[in-house]
Amino acid sequence: MLRDEPQWWYGETHDLRQRLLAPIAHLYGWIVEARFRRHNPYRSRFPVICVGNFTAGGAGKTPLALFIAQLLQERGASPVFLSRGYGGTSAGPAWVEDTPIAAQQFGDEPLLLARVAPTLVARNRKAGLQMIEDGGWHASVVIMDDGLQNPTVIKDLSIAVVDGRRGVGNGEVIPAGPLRAPLEFQLGLIDAIVVRTPGDATGSQDQGVHQLLRRTFPGPVLAASAVPSGDTEWLTEMPIVAYAGIANPDRFFGLLEASGARVVQRVAFPDHHAYTRADAVRLLERAQTTGARLVTTEKDWVRLKGSADVRKDLLEQTEPFAIEMEFKRRDLDRLKTLIGGVMHSARA
Repeated sequence: MLRDEPQWWYGETHDLRQRLLAPIAHLYGWIVEARFRRHNPYRSRFPVICVGNFTAGGAGKTPLALFIAQLLQERGASPVFLSRGYGGTSAGPAWVEDTPIAAQQFGDEPLLLARVAPTLVARNRKAGLQMIEDGGWHASVVIMDDGLQNPTVIKDLSIAVVDGRRGVGNGEVIPAGPLRAPLEFQLGLIDAIVVRTPGDATGSQDQGVHQLLRRTFPGPVLAASAVPSGDTEWLTEMPIVAYAGIANPDRFFGLLEASGARVVQRVAFPDHHAYTRADAVRLLERAQTTGARLVTTEKDWVRLKGSADVRKDLLEQTEPFAIEMEFKRRDLDRLKTLIGGVMHSARA
C-alpha cells in the first residue's frame, strides 16, 4: 500500500496519469477478484466482524472497530481483535504486548486496539483466527481491523468505512485511483457502509457521498462522526503546533480547529511515518519559537513510545488528541441490530 497517496486520486478533474495507469489498474482489479474465486475460505468457530474500507489509506477503520468492541462488551461479549499489523515488523501470529519496541514490532493501530481488547497480529488471517481459537482467551467474537479484500476467511458481518469528504476518489483502482478493487465487486462483499462525516459537518447526510452510496448500495448506509474523546478545554489554553503521519492529516487538523484549537502550524508526514531525530528537533524548535503546545494523533503518539534521544523529548512534550465515533440514535440502533444479528446466529 502506498504510504503517501497521489493527490490527483482525489482530484475533481481527470488526470493524464489516470489514463496512462488504467491498464495496470484493470489488471490489479482482475487479480483481486481472481483471488476470491480461487480461495476456499476458512470459517472460524467464532463470529467474525470485519471493518474495512474500499480505498487505500485511512478512512476511520480503527475508531469504528474500537466502537464496535465497546458495543459488544456492553452486550457481555468478549471480543478479540485480529489485525494485519501494517507498518510493524512482526508477521505473526503474535499477541500484542506493551513493550518499548511494540510500535515497531506490531504497528501503531494494534497498540490502540490492545487498549480495549486482546489483539492478535497476523498477516496470515487464517492462521490468526486459528491461534485465537486455540489461544486461551475467553473470546466470543473476532473483530478484523481491515481485511475486507482478504479472501482467506469467511466474515459474518462486513462493514466498509467511507470518508465523507473524499468518498472513493476518482473511482479508479490502484494505481490509477485509490480503490483496492472495482467498487461494484467490493459492494458485493459487504453488509453495511458507515460514512464518516467531518466532525464539523453541518450539511444533511443525504447529500454528497452518502446519497451516492444509498443509490448504489442496497444495504444500510449509516452516518457517523469522529468527535473528541473527553474534555477539550486544554486545546484553548495556548496555540497549537499540530503534526500527523496519517493518510488524511487535513481531517485531523480540521477536527482540532473545530474543537476550539488555534493551530498556528500544521506539519504533515506520510502515513505510518517513522519519526527521525531530525523530525523531532524540527517539531520541538517550532513549538519553542511559536510558544505553542505540540499535539498529534493517538496513532502518531504510540508510534513514538519507546523512543530514545530527542524523540523521547518529543513524546513527553506532545499531547495526544483522542477521538471516538459518534452515531445519531437511529443509525446507532441499526448498527446494534446488525451486531445483534451476528451474535444471535452464533448462539444458535
